[in-house]
Amino acid sequence: MPENTVTEQLAPMEPEDVAAAFAYIRARLIGDIDTAGAIADDAGPEQLHRLLVDVAARVFIPVTAVDDDDGEPCAHSFLAAALGRLLLELLCHSVCLSSLPGIADTITRFTANILTDDHGEVAGVLRQLEAAGMKQAMEAHPAHRTTA
Repeated sequence: MPENTVTEQLAPMEPEDVAAAFAYIRARLIGDIDTAGAIADDAGPEQLHRLLVDVAARVFIPVTAVDDDDGEPCAHSFLAAALGRLLLELLCHSVCLSSLPGIADTITRFTANILTDDHGEVAGVLRQLEAAGMKQAMEAHPAHRTTA
């Protein structure tokens, strides 16, 4: 597979940042507004905003980065139509993409519309994404490892 020149390697997040961001996303997914609010208060809205944008980049970029295949349709060509549907859905729901709920809900919708075939799988895929982010964070920041 050719090297994708559109994206650059993202620096690993801190483990506690991965945990906070995904805890907020999961709380929004299940409609637990109290927990989502408590996480936002604990992290601080500006910090949580940065974390959610970081998670969004890690979720969206690897999926939407289509490798150059000499201009021919490749395995990821379906993404343009799917992303178009997602953007239309966001516009229909008047989502503010710069708000904490807007970013978290966009990550959830992206996961539902692009990364899963069955919308019931969203929570599982989010757990997988969190585990991958946590693994990368722990490898990059070994001082955060806990002893069992």
